Amino acid sequence: MLIDSHVHLDDLRYDTDRENVLQRAEAAGVETMITIGCDLATSQAAVALAGAHPQVFAAIGVHPHEAKEIKDGWYEAFRSLARQPKVVAYGEIGLDYHYDHSPREVQRERFREQICLARELNLPLIIHTREAQDDTVSILREEGAGDVGGVFHCFSGDAWLAKDALDMGFYLSFSGVLTFKNATMLRDVAKTVPLDRLMVETDCPYLTPVPYRGKRNEPAYVQYVAETLVEVRGNESLESLARATADNTKRLFRIA
Repeated sequence: MLIDSHVHLDDLRYDTDRENVLQRAEAAGVETMITIGCDLATSQAAVALAGAHPQVFAAIGVHPHEAKEIKDGWYEAFRSLARQPKVVAYGEIGLDYHYDHSPREVQRERFREQICLARELNLPLIIHTREAQDDTVSILREEGAGDVGGVFHCFSGDAWLAKDALDMGFYLSFSGVLTFKNATMLRDVAKTVPLDRLMVETDCPYLTPVPYRGKRNEPAYVQYVAETLVEVRGNESLESLARATADNTKRLFRIA
């Protein structure tokens, strides 16, 4: 059984067949999934989806793209959402210097604020970082993020970022990017990550793995990420890797 540690089930692209998507995930051996908030509305939607489906848990937070949209009262609303029993993480939060949809200084300020809120709520962090490696690591260290830990989701960094993340006690989650032809460096990094710090995800509906690249992604496809990890690492069976990544996800997010 697999756990998809990062999905966006509230996405409009699932509105016509969300129940079928969940059924296909179950048929593919995906026992649990974490659906992720990117702003207040999607965090509320994530909590609602988790409440409606026993196999779904929720994360709440504001993505760096939306950092400039944070308004008065949002953090109090997140405090209220965090009291819901199936909220297991704070995220996804972080820095994205590729698109700069929010000004970088705003991203950094909101990142610090949200790490502090996650520490207050005692929730592990789900980190998004793109072309912002040094600032991401510095802010995590300065704000004591290691106190709550977390995961670098959709890990696509280099060996130095992997080392920094692992040194801080974070997990690394690999997505369908691992299956792409041009992901040679990423596959080299994946070989080196300790088994007890690995997680798998789809980030669906984005980043669809081979052999479905170009189509809408869904949780059932996390099996292709796991299979690629097994192939790359060469020292685990699919069953043992599935068990380990599921156990890691449950441990981090305190899922029974």
